Amino acid sequence: MTAASLAIPVATFQDTLALDLGASVAPPLHLVRKDERDEVEQWARRFAQAAVEIVGGDRPASQLLRWTTSQVYADIQRRAVLVARAAGQHPGTGRLGPVRPHVLSVHTSFVSATTVESSIHVRYGARSRAVAARFEQRRGRWLCTALDFA
Repeated sequence: MTAASLAIPVATFQDTLALDLGASVAPPLHLVRKDERDEVEQWARRFAQAAVEIVGGDRPASQLLRWTTSQVYADIQRRAVLVARAAGQHPGTGRLGPVRPHVLSVHTSFVSATTVESSIHVRYGARSRAVAARFEQRRGRWLCTALDFA
């Protein structure tokens, strides 16, 4: 038997990522109206702007208490304290850096009817950062259940 006659099976996934390329794409779990999607995206933008301003020292963390889980709130507070300490100031008492952070774009994806994940592009002067957030609708309002700065 020669090497040319051996049949080489083709895998439906890549080596290191193990992505199943043969799987069918499931339909969206929740079809969302454009106005509803735009409203959630605007809310996520306002939330993200407030979160980066808190970490940057422009706002007190308490402004997001009602809109976060206790874990997310504690993380935002911890980040604000660490950044303020590095600048030799107290958190929430004024801008710590020379520029104010600005949210450039927000992209949302509905995971379900009550869960949204957002990717957020934030600009700090000439530098860019990414923020990922997960929002869940609880008791008729959106609540940030996960927030990750990259």
